[in-house]
Amino acid sequence: MTFFAAPAALAILQQGGGIPLPALLFQMAALFAIFYFLFIRPQQKQRKTHEARLLELKRGDSIVTAGGIVGEIVEMKKSTKDGQPVATLEDRVTIKSGETRIIVERGRIARVVTPSVSSAS
Repeated sequence: MTFFAAPAALAILQQGGGIPLPALLFQMAALFAIFYFLFIRPQQKQRKTHEARLLELKRGDSIVTAGGIVGEIVEMKKSTKDGQPVATLEDRVTIKSGETRIIVERGRIARVVTPSVSSAS
C-alpha cells in the first residue's frame, strides 16, 4: 500500500497513523486519469472512426463481417427519417461472397478491406 505514498505519508505511516484522506483521494484520482487516457479514450476514438467509416460505405467496397465472411457490397438500403434517406448502423447491406448474396446489418461489418476506387474519367 505504501508503494505510491509520498514521503510525508510514509513518515505518518511510520508513526502509526493512517494515510491522510487528501493523499488517498489524490492517488485514486491519478489512477483514474491514467486508466482514462491509456484505455478508455483511445477505445472511444477507435470506435468513432470505425462508425464513421461504416457510414461512408458504398457499392463495390470489399468488407469483412463480424462473423468472418469476406465479400463485396452489392446493394445498400438506407433508413428513412422524415422522408429523407439517412445512413444508420441498422441499415441492411447486401454483400456478394463467391456466388452467394448475404444481407447483413451495416453495424455488423468488422472492417473495410479495400474501398472501391471511383474513376474520374
